[in-house]
Amino acid sequence: MEYLDLINQNIDENKEQLLQTLQELIAIKSVAEDTEGEMPFGEGVQKAFSYMLETAKKEGFPVKNTDNYGGHIELKGESDRVMGIVGHLDVVPEGSGWEEEPYGGVIKDGVIYGRGTMDDKGPVVASFYAMKAVKDSGVPLKDSVRLILGLDEETNWKGMEHYLSKVSAPDYGFTPDGDFPAIHGEKGILVFDLAKKFAPASEKGLELRSLIGGNAANMVADSARAVVRDSSGAGYEEIREKAARFSAEKQARLKCKGVGKSLEITAQGVSAHGAKPEQGVNAISVMMEFLGHLNFAGDDVNDFIAFYNSKIGFELDGRSLGCGFADEPSGSLVLNVGMIRLDSEAVSLTINVRYPVTSSAEAVYEAIRPAADEYNLGIVKGKHEEPIYIPADDPMIVTLMDIYKRQTGDMDSKPLVIGGGTYARAMKNVIAFGARFPGQPELEHQKNECVSIENLMKMTRIYAEAIYRLAGAEPETGNGGEEGSMENPAAKI
Repeated sequence: MEYLDLINQNIDENKEQLLQTLQELIAIKSVAEDTEGEMPFGEGVQKAFSYMLETAKKEGFPVKNTDNYGGHIELKGESDRVMGIVGHLDVVPEGSGWEEEPYGGVIKDGVIYGRGTMDDKGPVVASFYAMKAVKDSGVPLKDSVRLILGLDEETNWKGMEHYLSKVSAPDYGFTPDGDFPAIHGEKGILVFDLAKKFAPASEKGLELRSLIGGNAANMVADSARAVVRDSSGAGYEEIREKAARFSAEKQARLKCKGVGKSLEITAQGVSAHGAKPEQGVNAISVMMEFLGHLNFAGDDVNDFIAFYNSKIGFELDGRSLGCGFADEPSGSLVLNVGMIRLDSEAVSLTINVRYPVTSSAEAVYEAIRPAADEYNLGIVKGKHEEPIYIPADDPMIVTLMDIYKRQTGDMDSKPLVIGGGTYARAMKNVIAFGARFPGQPELEHQKNECVSIENLMKMTRIYAEAIYRLAGAEPETGNGGEEGSMENPAAKI
């Protein structure tokens, strides 16, 4: 196939330029912040956005900036229809424990390291160079292609909402922000707080002055810090001994340190994406289990600790909390405790739930209400994203599966339903397509996030063929993978 050969040749010739672009983008710490003025998501996100727009303009692409809330890079086609490739440039906080500089873009043994290499800067850069290869190869396009740049995907999606208020949504497309081979369903996502006010302790004794843990709702908390103070003068030797025994028995990373008249207790966990909490160790749960061995002067504090350990603990499916739903297409509900903020007056526990595609937000809230009421906890509703589900025989899914199989030779993998939330939820006829390959470690939202150069180039070729097959004016016919032909499925959308 002549055009695909030209496209792949172009991708290979631009390999070093692609890597340099990704390294420079990784070097920009683009953790979204809520700010006022001309940089609505903070200076770091703005720098990353400006960098990508300037890079595209230098390569001759028209660009669109919607008031610094997002924008796109465009490859013009003949029709009014638009294929979208929807990515994002913001990243989650880096966390701790990295072996390489999280914003260094270090290349070592054929692997590039840094926050965003997989989520989602690496796939965005791969998509951009796929567009460049199609453009430079002279492929005739029936539909225009837009690489849409989201700026707060990891937080509130305000940027995408603003972008879509200014620019029409694409007619179809994909977001390179999930898994290969193709994703035909995403669980519903809830973020909410369980909150409780504390009555003052009625007598002297051990007080839990503060407890802080976690960085984001959609991350497994990799650290937690508690400060306790004994107003009775009993001291902390017994607590230190309990902590030492607990650490040995549970193989937990728990430490104690005197801070003035108080004792600081820290717990270390392992970060992971909130959609896959089983891949991490939640430091908040470690801390709460240990605090359950102590007796605090305040009954409300003891009750809250008892609630956590009996209704949540280390469970990841919400079973004891009452919301352990499951279905055949998407499996079990997933529950992640992302953050805790506690002081002497109140506590707020931030929970991230991924519920099955056949369930609903209302069902989850109703299911947890009895446990919340039992312990006098309030439910503060937050972010909600409805589940999405597309049959596996949809033309878009079939074609993207065919492209994946042709490029990888993997004939066994099937379309997926995931717990992650992508921009596929923000617009119709858009699905998640890559960028993690089957069998690869899931390092998004974790320390040492990285991508091999081999996989980076492979995803670039896959995305370039997707542009050619979906938006091309005259896609060739012939045998593809197991699914069959090279016809253009965009005509059926």
